[in-house]
Amino acid sequence: MLTALIRYATPPSSLAGRLSLQSLIFASGDGTFLAGSAVFFTMVVGLSLGQIGIGLTVAAIASFVVAVPMGKLVDHFGPKRMWSLSAVIQGALFFAWPFIDSFPEYVALAIAMEVAGTLGGTAHGAYVIDVLPPSERVESRAYMYSALNVGFSLGALIGGGAIAFGTDVVRWAPLLSAVLFVANSAAILRLPDASHDVRSSEPRAKPEGIPAIRNRAWIAVTAFTGVMWTNQVLLHTVIPVWLLTETDAPEVLVAILFGTNTVMCIVLPRLASRGIHDITTALRAVRFSTLFFVLTCLITLATHETVGWLTIAMFFLGHVVLTWAELFLSASGWTLEAELMDPRRRGDYQGVSELGGTLGRFWAPAVYGFLAMEWGAFGWLTIAAIVTAGAAGLHVAAHAGRRFLEEHVPADVLADARADAPDTEDAAAAGPPSLMDPDAALPESTGDLIR
Repeated sequence: MLTALIRYATPPSSLAGRLSLQSLIFASGDGTFLAGSAVFFTMVVGLSLGQIGIGLTVAAIASFVVAVPMGKLVDHFGPKRMWSLSAVIQGALFFAWPFIDSFPEYVALAIAMEVAGTLGGTAHGAYVIDVLPPSERVESRAYMYSALNVGFSLGALIGGGAIAFGTDVVRWAPLLSAVLFVANSAAILRLPDASHDVRSSEPRAKPEGIPAIRNRAWIAVTAFTGVMWTNQVLLHTVIPVWLLTETDAPEVLVAILFGTNTVMCIVLPRLASRGIHDITTALRAVRFSTLFFVLTCLITLATHETVGWLTIAMFFLGHVVLTWAELFLSASGWTLEAELMDPRRRGDYQGVSELGGTLGRFWAPAVYGFLAMEWGAFGWLTIAAIVTAGAAGLHVAAHAGRRFLEEHVPADVLADARADAPDTEDAAAAGPPSLMDPDAALPESTGDLIR
């Protein structure tokens, strides 16, 4: 058992380990600032909650506007260069945070941070898909997801410690984030070049293929995936508010539930991602995610009528189930992303995915909050129905997206980019899968969970 646990905790490859270290550095820096951001903005800068909300909304709009141009920059200059540049810019902006003292400065800096973050997210997504071998892509990204959550946890501890020492320490805490982001930029440059980073003496040509914005199936895939990711709205907003206002559960349970989610997202991503290697298995994971999301709605709805320890137990169960919905959706997304992008235009497709994802989820906080708090049982069932419809739409869009690529991308280009399915004979020789064996393949589903 100890050997199996050690193997499970070991990176799938040296490259996955280096990428995971980068994820850890990034998340530690980002988490340090985020954990103390509410105190920083209100007590240090002197902003009201309404002003903070306005700034975040304006920054989100800016991110939406620049998403596609950022993708084109990534394709033109190469993902690793743009990823590292983004980290340098964000580090410089973190250095500026302690010196702002007005609402206009806050808005300007928030916009700059969001634009740089959009460039970084687009470049990171394109680089990871480009550099990882297709057969290792999902497992490696699962390991990176674990490292990301470890980093955010470390950042939260650092940010929480800064709060404990008072506002003077909180004011200068962004400087630590700045140092970590500059270190992150250096770590990125030490990574190997992906294929689209290799430069020749010839001027870089415009990427071949049809622009992603003209691939309606891809826009639909990202929009429906955005709908599926509204599970995070339940996790971070709706369920905590429901717990505090509609049940007899103690307030401290909110923090404990977040801790449960964090631990699961550190330990379980590789387990959830096993056996996912193509569109068929990715959509199977989407169905599992949808099932768990619906169960969460039903369990949370039931807490309105429970009391005492039963309410607490129900919330724990609901949070565990919702986290499995998140884990399966993450694993499916890593595969769909790689399988449904034109390999020649990864940056472009990443940029358009920001548009579609935003369209799929921007409405959820207001809509879900209204449905749960105002419509009660019917509202929770409506939330479940919305995500079920999103999953059905994602199935249709994914198959349409694959047909689009097969019609417009050379077969040899697609073949090189596709993940390798596990060898059937090898799987049979290995015997039945074991949860303690991280290399074992999961059995195929015997039927659709949702038809």
